[in-house]
Amino acid sequence: MSLDTDIPLLLSLVFMVGGLYVLAKSADMFIDGAGALARHFGVSPLIVGMVIIGFGTSAPELAVSALSGIGGHSNLSLGNAYGSCIFNIGAILGVAALIRPTAVKPSVVWIAAPLLMFVTALSYFVIADHEFERANGITLLAAFAVIMPLYCWYDQKVGKSAEASAPQESAPSAAQASGLGREWFRLLAGLVLLVLSSHVLVWGSVDFARDVLHVSDLLIGLTIVAVGTSLPELASAIVSARKGESEFVIGNIVGSNLFNTLAVVGLAGTISPFSNFSPYILSRDLPLMFGLSLSLSLFGLNFRNVRKDGLISRWKGAIWLLVLLAYLGFMVYQETSG
Repeated sequence: MSLDTDIPLLLSLVFMVGGLYVLAKSADMFIDGAGALARHFGVSPLIVGMVIIGFGTSAPELAVSALSGIGGHSNLSLGNAYGSCIFNIGAILGVAALIRPTAVKPSVVWIAAPLLMFVTALSYFVIADHEFERANGITLLAAFAVIMPLYCWYDQKVGKSAEASAPQESAPSAAQASGLGREWFRLLAGLVLLVLSSHVLVWGSVDFARDVLHVSDLLIGLTIVAVGTSLPELASAIVSARKGESEFVIGNIVGSNLFNTLAVVGLAGTISPFSNFSPYILSRDLPLMFGLSLSLSLFGLNFRNVRKDGLISRWKGAIWLLVLLAYLGFMVYQETSG
């Protein structure tokens, strides 16, 4: 799907309304299937959230950034990836916490959040000279290939240690096993519908913003495209929060941000190196990404017992949302006044 394709305004509105409806329905299917499969196979819900939900719902960002890079729209490519990371913590975790306070494992506070800070700093380093060469993209992809398996291995190891000291549950019954195929269908069908509906929504929104509002590629990438391609994460997080699946919520955001920062930007830059991107990415967007990643560690820390789960309360979620609104207002002012 090309971001430069013109479509009628009425069709854009139909895409938006229909896409939102399909998102709501498919998110329920997706989360229910993921939860059932995680319980059946004994996989940590955090890992399911990072790998299946986080990566799966980041497919729109990957497609949009790759297409933008090939088309020479470097601001749109970077704005989409980094804007999605900012939106993931500021809006998605903020909304999820408002719906239901979110429990946070110590491994997220001490490992996952610092990893997000590290990859943000790495991103700043590779584009600090305003040149993104193919070697930079390969570096980010290599970092992704190392970091993700190591973190998944660590979390699963910690989870098994905890299970060894906990009471063991009975094995799944034959009736439960017989429903495994149905859960796989719910997971895969929900994921496909999430991704397709977000593509349709972004298609119409970008066309409207570019042709009717005449705004810059960076502003489109940081707002409409970033929010639109993050809708699968938002829908999944809302459903997960309502169902009390805190690890799905956190894993979704951690996995998605790692995927966006390393794999999405790395692949786009490897396919088509670029240099003509906005200086605001270095002075405004990446520093905010770092600060939000730091806040995830601080907000999730249990100060009474650092080895126990922390809790992201509603007021912390409200702070994230206020920060995001202030950022959006400041960004719109900078982009439109410049």
